[in-house]
Amino acid sequence: MIVRRSAAVLAATVVIGTALAPAAVAEGASPSPAPAIPSGLYGTSDPTYDGVWRQSLALLAQHTVGVKPAAKAVDWLAGQQCASGAFAAYRADASAKCDAKTMVDTNSTSAAVQALAALGGHGGETGKAVAWLKSVQNKDGGWGYTAGGASDANSTSVVIGALAAVGTKPADVSKDGKSPYDALVKLSMPCGGADGGAFAYQPDKKGKLVANADATAAAVVGALGKGLAGEPLKPVADPLSCKAADSPEQAARNGAAYLVKELAKDQHLTSVMPGAKNQPDYGNTADAVVALATAGHGDKAADAMRWLETHSAQWAAQAGPAAYAQLVLAADAATFDPRDFGGQDLVKQLNATGPAPASLPAGPKASASASAEEAAKKDDSGVSVWWIIGVGLVGGIGIGFLISARNKKQQP
Repeated sequence: MIVRRSAAVLAATVVIGTALAPAAVAEGASPSPAPAIPSGLYGTSDPTYDGVWRQSLALLAQHTVGVKPAAKAVDWLAGQQCASGAFAAYRADASAKCDAKTMVDTNSTSAAVQALAALGGHGGETGKAVAWLKSVQNKDGGWGYTAGGASDANSTSVVIGALAAVGTKPADVSKDGKSPYDALVKLSMPCGGADGGAFAYQPDKKGKLVANADATAAAVVGALGKGLAGEPLKPVADPLSCKAADSPEQAARNGAAYLVKELAKDQHLTSVMPGAKNQPDYGNTADAVVALATAGHGDKAADAMRWLETHSAQWAAQAGPAAYAQLVLAADAATFDPRDFGGQDLVKQLNATGPAPASLPAGPKASASASAEEAAKKDDSGVSVWWIIGVGLVGGIGIGFLISARNKKQQP
């Protein structure tokens, strides 16, 4: 699997690229030119590996806070679909027919379904996409990143979100009598031990389950039948504890208990990359907030949200639209104000990464946001400078690094 949360990996590649850039220049190496960015696409970095993903998250986050995206942004996303119904991460020439070399995947397809379904008016596209997803379901009830790939918690969860987005009950979508919930419960670690209740991304080469916070955040939401935006609930009174996962709901509660414990250590999750110093994982921390809110324990994510308010600005500026979208969704889920998030207007910043929205929600905060956007157009500084710096660094990093980093992270 390449990446479910593209923003997190892109941010890591920016950091690594920064370290490598001087050596490359000294050796006389010239970076590969980045492809031209379509006018309807969010972000300015090379979209080869995350174009559809970041577009889908941006549109979904805008919809969540009442922003109506530009028509050309929505049209760009819908136009990326193949005749089969599937989506690839990015197609530079969307007018060309998809063939056997077109690398379609379940994550891009499912994210696009969730965004287009939320915006409405795209029943034809989402229907074809869901039909394709059903056609590539694995015998254990789950999905891998690519058709036929071994099921993993992240891919299975994002597909569940797509099914729910079009009104299909995930429990009714089965293969050989197994539903996606069966696949997720199978990846839930038993209670007992330091990592009890967590979800694994996949079993390792020996069949052992290894706790993964990224997979756990995704699976908690998926096991509850929700999508990338989650579904914030009022806090529930039941205390979180790990019990035998005899249902997807209990597996989700177990996963939520694990996330609360992990967040309590430093108020954030940590990214562990082979050969690199452990660093805060901003994207997955935001996703964990959405997971806890969806499980009815958003109150237990308040410290993590306050940490993100204080520390996430530079990360989001470097990582781009998907990062802003993750923060917007987390703030909305945790009942924080995304328009005043540690002094930052996340909605304005997200809007600024793509074509001007068709409309903004009414109200004093929305009006202030709109005025700030107009001022930013006259004096384009701050965040855009960070992002311009990141573009050249990310553009030269290939898919080999992304796949390698993801695999090493998920299966130590």
